[in-house]
Amino acid sequence: MEFILFLSDFIVPLLVFYIVGFGILMKKNIYDDFVKGAFDGFKTVIQIMPTLIGLMVGVGVLRASGFLDLIGRWIGKGIGFLAFPAELVPLTIVRMFSSSAATGLALDIFKQFGPDSHIGRLASIMMSCTETIFYTMSVYFIAAKVRKTRWTLAGALISTLSGIVAAVILA
Repeated sequence: MEFILFLSDFIVPLLVFYIVGFGILMKKNIYDDFVKGAFDGFKTVIQIMPTLIGLMVGVGVLRASGFLDLIGRWIGKGIGFLAFPAELVPLTIVRMFSSSAATGLALDIFKQFGPDSHIGRLASIMMSCTETIFYTMSVYFIAAKVRKTRWTLAGALISTLSGIVAAVILA
């Protein structure tokens, strides 16, 4: 265990020294490569910024208007027999769009029900078993210029459903 703690303290500096040392051995101009990579990263951020702002504004409007709560109550009535609490429906919906907004909803759930409650544990497991589908698809597909997404959305929705089922079973 002490070795793992030691390794966790020094892994980042060792990795940096390894990359610099390897670059020197290969006779590469490390600083120019770093600057070029940082410039490419900055261009990517500029490309995806409108998508990020649109997603954050959309989720904020839905949350502030109370629409998510309305949808949560409506869907919650229909799935009550599945042992899935209606209070977690808004979290499930928002999680597909924004991780930070879902984290805010999870904190609200923790304040209302407690983190050690069944709903709190279910929310925690759900947050770690699911992904921000639409955020990830829009941001990374735009950045990588992917045009043919084919089965990506269907696969992502199925994996999210699997994560939710796993959370219900584990909680």
